[in-house]
Amino acid sequence: MHAYRTHTCGALRASDAGQPARISGWVHSKRDHGGLLFIDLRDHYGLTQCVFAAGSEAFLAVDRLRVESVITVTGTVVNREGTTVNPKLPTGAIELKAETVMVQSAADVLPMQVAGDEKFPDEIRLKYRFIDLRREKMQRNMKLRAGVIASIRRRMIEQGFTEFQTPILTASSPEGARDFLVPSRNHPGKFYALPQAPQQFKQLAMVAGLDRYFQIAPCFRDEASRADRSPGEFYQLDFEMSFVTQEDVFNTIEPVIAGVFEEFADGRAVTKPPFPRIPYDHSMLVYGSDKPDLRNPLMITDVTEHFAGSGFGLFAKIAAAGGIVRAIPAPGTAHNPRSFFDKLNEWARESGAGGLGYIQFDAEGPKGPIARNLEADRAEAIRVACGLQAGDSVFFAAGKKDEAPKFSGAVRTRLGNELGLIKEGEFKFCWITDFPMYEMNEETKQIDFSHNPFSMPQGELEALNTQDPLTIKAFQYDIVCNGIELSSGAIRNHRPEVMIRAFEIAGYSQADVEARFGGMLNAFRYGAPPHGGSAPGIDRIVMLLADEPNIREVILFPLNQQGEDLMMGAPAEIPAARLKELSIALALPPKVRKD
Repeated sequence: MHAYRTHTCGALRASDAGQPARISGWVHSKRDHGGLLFIDLRDHYGLTQCVFAAGSEAFLAVDRLRVESVITVTGTVVNREGTTVNPKLPTGAIELKAETVMVQSAADVLPMQVAGDEKFPDEIRLKYRFIDLRREKMQRNMKLRAGVIASIRRRMIEQGFTEFQTPILTASSPEGARDFLVPSRNHPGKFYALPQAPQQFKQLAMVAGLDRYFQIAPCFRDEASRADRSPGEFYQLDFEMSFVTQEDVFNTIEPVIAGVFEEFADGRAVTKPPFPRIPYDHSMLVYGSDKPDLRNPLMITDVTEHFAGSGFGLFAKIAAAGGIVRAIPAPGTAHNPRSFFDKLNEWARESGAGGLGYIQFDAEGPKGPIARNLEADRAEAIRVACGLQAGDSVFFAAGKKDEAPKFSGAVRTRLGNELGLIKEGEFKFCWITDFPMYEMNEETKQIDFSHNPFSMPQGELEALNTQDPLTIKAFQYDIVCNGIELSSGAIRNHRPEVMIRAFEIAGYSQADVEARFGGMLNAFRYGAPPHGGSAPGIDRIVMLLADEPNIREVILFPLNQQGEDLMMGAPAEIPAARLKELSIALALPPKVRKD
C-alpha cells in the first residue's frame, strides 16, 4: 500500500465498500458523537468522512488535533446507512472506518477558518493566502483558471499558432503605464524594464517569418489597482499574425474566445461569432463608453439640437458654447416617487456632475423642472427621438464634448442596475473599432497616442501628413464582454517612414524613435510583413467566467491594492551593501510627521 494514499479524498464510492483504503488530507471538520468521532478529510479532489471508534489509538491521536492538521488515515471502506447518506457529496454513500492514523503535520490556531462561508478582511486573506486558497470557492476558481488556460492553448494550436516565449528583461517602452525597472549590476547606472507587454518582440517574431505566434504572457505595469485590474502583474493571451487584415484577426480569434466561454459558461449564453463590430464614435454616442455592456438595453441619444436656442437656459448655454446634451431613457419610471429622481440627482452630484435633469412623460404630456421651461414641441421631439412612451422618463447629461459622453454612459449603467434591466446569465461580446490614433493630453495640452503607439493609422502616411491628427483613426480594436475590456489589439505599423512620422506627431524626434525602438525600426528596414494581433486578458476572462467582482479572486497570489505582497513581505528594503553593488544611491522623500 502506498505510504500516503491509495485514493484521493474525492475518489471512493459505494463500489469500493469492503476494500481497504488509505487517504491523506486536511482535517476539514470534527464531530464528536459520543462513542464515535467523525472527521471530514479534505484534499484538492474532494472530501471523505472518516469514523474513529472511541478508545482506539486512532481516536486518541486525532481527538486532540485542531482542524487543518494534515493526517493519513488507513481503514476499510463501508457503506453509510439510511439517513446518513449524503447525496450532495460525491463520496456521500460511503465512509472510511479508521484503523490507523498518522499525523503528518499538526496545525496551530488558525488566523481564519477554511470551512464555512465566513467572510474575512482582505488583509488577513492575502497575508495567509495559502490558507485562503484551501477554501472550496478558491480551489474552484484556481481549477477554472487552469482549465481556461489549457483550453486556450489547445484552441490556439488548432488554429495554427505556435507558442514562443519572449524576454522578461527588456528595454523601457512607452506603452501607457509606468515600467518596473531592474538595475544592471554589470552596467552601472543602466536598467532593464520588465515588459508591459511583449509588443515589440511579437512584432519582431513576425519580421522573423514565424507567421502565427502566441503565448500566455506575463506582463508588468506599475499602476494602481482596481476591481478588474491587478497591480503589478497580469497574464494575457498574446498573439500576432502575418499577412492579415483586421477582419482576419477577428475571424481567427473569435472561435477561440467564444469556444472557451462556451466550454466553461455552465449553461450561460455566449455571443456566437461573428461578434458585433461597433465603431468607437458610435459606441461613445449610443453607450457612452468604449467598453459597453450590451446586456443593458438602454440606448443614449444626442439631443443637443433640441435644446439649442431653447427656453431651458442652462442647456441652451451649453449647446451655444459648443457642448452637448445626451438623453438616457428610463422606461416605466414616470410615476416613480420623487425620491427616485432625488436619489439619482444626489448620486450625480457625488460623481462630480452638477446634477441630473429629467423629464417625465405621462398621458397628459411632459412634466418636471425641465419640461416647465422647455417648449412643448421641443419636449415632444425629444420623446420621439428617444423612442419614449407615456409612462417613461428621460435623464440628461450635459457638458463639454469630452466629458458629457462618459457621464451619460455612467448614467446608463446606473439606470440599468437601478431598474434591473441588465440581463444575468449571458456573455455578450463585441468589437470596438476605429479608435482615434491620437488624443489631446488635458494636462500638457500636447498630442498623445490614444492607444497602442505601434498601430497603423488608417490612411497611413498620407493621413499623417494631411489630416488634423485628432481626426485620424487607427486600425485599433478592443474585445469587450459585459462591459469589461478583455483586450486591445491592432493592425501594426510595419513601415519605418510611417512609424517615424506617427511618433513625430506625438512629440518624439526621429532620434528618440531610433534610440528607443531602434531594434524594431531597424528590423522593419529589412522587410516586414503586414501583421496584427491582440492580447485578451487571462485574469479578466477567468473573472467573468467565475462571476467574481474582483480580479484578486482568480489570481493565485495577488498583491493588495497598494501593490504589496503581505504574505512574502514585498516590496522590501535592500541592504546597503547590495545597493552599493548595484551602484544605487537612494533619494527617499522626507517622512511625513504624524503629530
